[in-house]
Amino acid sequence: MEIAAAVVAVIGTVLGAAVVGVQQFYAARSQRRQSLHDRTLTALSELSTALADHRRAMWVREDLRLSGAAAADVAAAREASHVTRSAVTAPQVALLALLPQVRTDVNAAVHATYDMRGAVSAEVLSFMREQAVAAADDLIGATGRALFRT
Repeated sequence: MEIAAAVVAVIGTVLGAAVVGVQQFYAARSQRRQSLHDRTLTALSELSTALADHRRAMWVREDLRLSGAAAADVAAAREASHVTRSAVTAPQVALLALLPQVRTDVNAAVHATYDMRGAVSAEVLSFMREQAVAAADDLIGATGRALFRT
């Protein structure tokens, strides 16, 4: 009887340890997944903000250029657009590293914004801005879909 009780005790201990191990495994996996989601959403938010800032700067820059504004004003707007453009890089790289399956959408949103440079008319500039906004919106949707599949 004592041997049977000892065997039951050992089996219970082993099973208990196995259950705890499985629980810890799933808890750690859940934390990693949540961390990925949090970091991805942060990168998306930062990229969306940077793209909006750059679109605004490009609008001002190109509008000044197209309207024949003073060279100093155009130069100041160009300098401001360089600052906003450089702010795009870090969140772009972060989002691509965290969620590579949205690479096409990230690149489309970034390039649509960059393409505002050199518009031939105010109408074209307005169209390009609308295209850049739509590409940024598409990126948000694609990121959300990809995140909730993981």
